[in-house]
Amino acid sequence: MSRRTEKVASLLQQELGAILEKEYPRGGPLLTVVEVKITADLGLARAFVSIIGNEEERAETMEFLNDETKNIRRILSSKIRHQFRRIPELEFREDLLYEKASRIEELLRSVRKESGENE
Repeated sequence: MSRRTEKVASLLQQELGAILEKEYPRGGPLLTVVEVKITADLGLARAFVSIIGNEEERAETMEFLNDETKNIRRILSSKIRHQFRRIPELEFREDLLYEKASRIEELLRSVRKESGENE
């Protein structure tokens, strides 16, 4: 990524996080914008979100984000339009790193427990 796309991605991550926190306060799962990846032409921004909750809550949250993408983009546009000629299209994707890390931690605990029992 070029320096410009990195700066744009960082700005979008901050602004999207603020929008989701202020404009869409929701009870339920914790939602965090973990990373934003943007295409070289600045036309598409993929926002990776971490959702801490059960499977149903995560699915509902992703459905909500996908349904509200146009409204979120409109709010984003009003906040950063003075910095960009064109606001990138938004795409939300779930970041499963937290779940993968939890699963690895769980596996490590079970291995430690088994090795402790076998000694």
